[in-house]
Amino acid sequence: MTDHNAPEASQDEPGKSKSQVKREMHALQALGKHLMELRPDQLATLTMSDTLRAAIVESRRIRQNEAKRRHLQYVGKIIRQEEDFEGLQKAVEAFDAGSEEHTRRLHLAERWRDRLIAEGDGAVGSFVEYCPETDVQHLRNLVRNARRDAEKGTDSGQFRKLFRYLRECIERDNG
Repeated sequence: MTDHNAPEASQDEPGKSKSQVKREMHALQALGKHLMELRPDQLATLTMSDTLRAAIVESRRIRQNEAKRRHLQYVGKIIRQEEDFEGLQKAVEAFDAGSEEHTRRLHLAERWRDRLIAEGDGAVGSFVEYCPETDVQHLRNLVRNARRDAEKGTDSGQFRKLFRYLRECIERDNG
């Protein structure tokens, strides 16, 4: 005989304990909170549903604590129902300065900078293949200025400009 008053078990994965369901919901809400804290330009780079994007934008105008808490639960629900949790989690972690992905991208930009300065135009073509959206003329100008600084032994900031541009290209094309 079925007890109609008993709470419904999760139909997605039967056998989950109440504690496990609660931990997962807290993880979804934590991800939602990280999404809410991202800058608009970072948020624009993420792949997500229009519903989630609208909920995050809406969260920025909520001021009352209880309303924020309820809205965070709503965002968690949207993530659970409509989004790829692991994909969003990885993308958000890439924005954290201490994450492995962030560190990997920084090292990649450093290697490209060193190679571009050492090899010149030959390496520019390789970088353009790696990041197709690169402005080739701007990149060549930055490389030329950085090489000039390296030859003179001066520091006029060209190394940093080149590095920042490479990092932006890598994040845009491979993010």
